[in-house]
Amino acid sequence: MNNSALYLDNNATSPLRPAVIQAMTAAMGPPANPSSVHGFGREARMIVETARTNVAALAGCRAADVVFTSGGTEANNLALRQFSQVISSAVEHDSVRSVGGQQIGVDANGIIDLDALALVIAAVDEADKARTIISVMAANNETGVIQPIEEIVEMARAANIACHSDMVQVLGKTHIDFAASGLSYASLSAHKIGGPAGVGALLVRPGCGLASLIKGGGQEQGRRSGTENLLGIAGFGAAASDAFADIGHYVKMAGWRNAFEDRMMAERDGVKVLGRDVPRLANTCCIAAAGKSAETMVMAFDIAGIAVSAGAACSSGKVKSSHVLEAMGAGVAAGEAIRISGGWANSAKDFEMLADVFLRLYKQSA
Repeated sequence: MNNSALYLDNNATSPLRPAVIQAMTAAMGPPANPSSVHGFGREARMIVETARTNVAALAGCRAADVVFTSGGTEANNLALRQFSQVISSAVEHDSVRSVGGQQIGVDANGIIDLDALALVIAAVDEADKARTIISVMAANNETGVIQPIEEIVEMARAANIACHSDMVQVLGKTHIDFAASGLSYASLSAHKIGGPAGVGALLVRPGCGLASLIKGGGQEQGRRSGTENLLGIAGFGAAASDAFADIGHYVKMAGWRNAFEDRMMAERDGVKVLGRDVPRLANTCCIAAAGKSAETMVMAFDIAGIAVSAGAACSSGKVKSSHVLEAMGAGVAAGEAIRISGGWANSAKDFEMLADVFLRLYKQSA
């Protein structure tokens, strides 16, 4: 059990919202298969469709565009494996990178090189365009850096190539309008917004094809077979409903985060904030102090009662070199950077406490 008094690792996972616990508890008990036609099944179907409506409202799309999955990783795979050629950035989530294809470099702030992307798009044969997809995340999970999705979508549209975005980190932190975005597909996850782990969604624009990777009973309009995760979906819907009214919380958090960074850079030499010069998610800070390894400092913060992380926490649970920071050319800072990420339950006082502990732990910084 983690006894940390202060949790600031929300980009890895976020604490369950009270409304989510209530919704999931209410869904427990009666036998409930949403595909059954009797009363029990109809009640379960109502839970699923209510959740679908709530997720759609948060993501700015039709309920019919929402395909429930086991999480963001499956949603990414479900979209990308419809295509034989994938063009992505060098800072994507591992579930995108593992699909392969061409990876476009980024600048020192982690922004994709649009000129390089344009050259790769131009080189796609006309016959291959229907089998090609561009996939660029809306915001990075390690640095919070926001990508120029509107420009990327326009480039894809002009070339008649499909476009997907991993929007897991932006969901609930800023307004999303999938319907107006021009994206073909977008991936979401529940546990980044205070919902349960093990459930997510893929948004699919009308007219864009989607064949289920899992063969079975044809659930989710034939787009993702397998009995729906009723409890998880109920929790996702409740989290989406709460998050819809919670965007203003993150607007305030940008001020708390900025004040923390300003204080650290003013009071300690050798402190660097990665991605600070470009638009970022309001909740995220990727910060390094010269001479302090990320692994050592994550452990030191944990002992001090604060949970932070180094890079992504999606697989082994170990601190390892960040492909994101390496792609940004961060150099030595790639091994020194820690990630601080606030969430729905955090307050201004949490960032003030973080600052006090940071200064104490980094007092030996050069």
